[in-house]
Amino acid sequence: MFPSNADASPRDVAIQLLARREYSRVELARKLQQKSFDGDDIEACLDALAEQSLQSDARFAESFVRSRIARGQGVIRIKGELRQRGIDQETLTAALAAVEEREAIDWFELAKETLARRYDSPGDTPKERAKRERFLATRGFDFEQIRYALSCL
Repeated sequence: MFPSNADASPRDVAIQLLARREYSRVELARKLQQKSFDGDDIEACLDALAEQSLQSDARFAESFVRSRIARGQGVIRIKGELRQRGIDQETLTAALAAVEEREAIDWFELAKETLARRYDSPGDTPKERAKRERFLATRGFDFEQIRYALSCL
């Protein structure tokens, strides 16, 4: 049984959160601050969790990248969202490289598949075509990937 919020330590709350899904260090710190824990206690707790490998930004980043690829999101959006979650450039780059290598990700094919799930043609008018381009751009695909996806429909 989980302790009540009044009795909970920062570690208890963090463990409860991590039991559900991976969190970045920055996300966990925000959650613990919202619970009105002391800043020094939060830092000590997060350091201990990282030492025990219960919290890892690298593991979080890889998990995040895999989940976003499954949703049909491109590398630009994935990088932006990881930065918002406090992941540094080195960890971000390593996570993307690890997932790309392990799962042989082809961003061009992912853009094509993502577009095909939503639309069955590249669009008959310039307005329709622009709509499809915007759709892929907001998903985080670059110009070349968008052009490729549109040419394959």
